[in-house]
Amino acid sequence: MLNQEEYSEQLYTEDQLLLDVKTAIVAAGMPEVSIAPGYGRLLGMLVSLSRSSRILEIGALGGYSGICLSRGLAPGGKLTSLELKAEYAELARGHLEQAGFGAEAVEYRVGPALDSLKQLEAEGASFDFFFIDADKENYPNYLEYAIRLAQPGAIIAGDNIFLRGRTLNTEKNGPAVQAMRRFNEMIASDDRLTSTLLPAYDGLALAVVK
Repeated sequence: MLNQEEYSEQLYTEDQLLLDVKTAIVAAGMPEVSIAPGYGRLLGMLVSLSRSSRILEIGALGGYSGICLSRGLAPGGKLTSLELKAEYAELARGHLEQAGFGAEAVEYRVGPALDSLKQLEAEGASFDFFFIDADKENYPNYLEYAIRLAQPGAIIAGDNIFLRGRTLNTEKNGPAVQAMRRFNEMIASDDRLTSTLLPAYDGLALAVVK
């Protein structure tokens, strides 16, 4: 018997470019942790519906989520992607170019995301869509920066909020689990946000900045 996610994915055909991105990630020995296809489609829809033109992605990996986000961008919009590893950023850049998003539409900043976020804040940058999918221990810090860098009405999305069940398991209390619990509690209770948590796949947090 199919579960809900399997049933949903059978109704859609993942396009060849995104499948190629997954193949390249495996070939490069990178972790297979791209966003689930269903949530990738959702991100593109949310970007389009919100008419976002300035997206900040924290965690590029191989470019799967970057493609999904960029497909929803308003004309002339731009994706700024933060990635710790230069080789990951280069692979993602190549995949975005294959998808039709060149240097005018995508900017990569390489290094620790907190350093890049501090620099963006110093530059006076602001964004209307955020996608957080990087090292889990810094999720609460990333959320705080996203709120500070947000335009009113901006959307914040955070992936993997259940950590494959560890977030819900009271016997699991490692640094990443504790950080994710704080992130989920923050996004649910912060007066600056209107939010919800989606329970499919590995969980997705969604918030709108007031």
